[in-house]
Amino acid sequence: MTAPAPVPSVVFPYRDLLGIEGLSPEEITLLLDLSERYSQANRRPGKKRKTMRGRTVINLFFETSTRTRTSFELAAQRLGSDVINMQVADSAIKKGETLVDTAVTLNAMHPDILVVRHPESGAVKLLAEKVDCAVINAGDGSHEHPTQALLDAQTIRARLGRLAGITVAICGDLAHSRVARSNILLLTTMGARVRVVGPPTLVPTTFERLGVEVHHDMRRGIADCDVVMMLRLQTERMQGSYVPSTREYFRFFGLDYAKLSAAKPDALVMHPGPMNRGVEIDSEVADDFGRSAIQTQVEMGVAVRMAVLKVLTRNVDAGLAEPPP
Repeated sequence: MTAPAPVPSVVFPYRDLLGIEGLSPEEITLLLDLSERYSQANRRPGKKRKTMRGRTVINLFFETSTRTRTSFELAAQRLGSDVINMQVADSAIKKGETLVDTAVTLNAMHPDILVVRHPESGAVKLLAEKVDCAVINAGDGSHEHPTQALLDAQTIRARLGRLAGITVAICGDLAHSRVARSNILLLTTMGARVRVVGPPTLVPTTFERLGVEVHHDMRRGIADCDVVMMLRLQTERMQGSYVPSTREYFRFFGLDYAKLSAAKPDALVMHPGPMNRGVEIDSEVADDFGRSAIQTQVEMGVAVRMAVLKVLTRNVDAGLAEPPP
């Protein structure tokens, strides 16, 4: 089996991946190109390689996750790494240990990469400042989720062939979505036109500063779009009433064929998961494999995380200590 081509020795000069903000188009393209090679290799027998043999990756998740944690675990294993999944519910942090104490303890174990998800924005950056190994942000509060944006971008490239010049509508709960923020940063950096669509209660006015169009009417917001990306209604982050009811929300902002008809006839439908069927997306649309790219997103998740692990491992080997942008 032909291994993916080696990564160029420059271009991505950071020890950690804490966000999309500050990355250049060239740095993003490097990760996407390597992801494409891994996605092709993952479709062949004999997927496991020795790239990270002898390395240790720790998945440290302070929030529950199935897709992201499993995807990182599989990506690390396919590169030959040992993987430890730390369950925070069983850890000392539940007994009063601080995040900094946890970071110092883990650092003493000399892992090579920490993959961290935390409910508070900025917590992953704080932890990264206290350890010697590489750190990957697997989602911090409503701040960023960089590997989700990378896998979404790679899904779009795989299906449409480009990012520059396309129009993407990101719809739903923008107020609580780290996925939306990372996608907006990546897509606008790569030359895409981005719209955000949702009720006024779920679309902060600050989004206009990110260079996107804001719409509160679903059909107008997705009109002639190349990609319609739905977001989960994150009720667990909501304090107070943001929508009258889930039935009312679906009526105006849930994606069904009637609303989707306003987009381009071949527009892709995406969703980062987990889906609330009948709330933000109709089951018929979600399962329409001619239009839905949701399964491709899952596939690209492993490839993208392999690419990020590969690049950061190379940087650790080089003793790179430059902070991320």
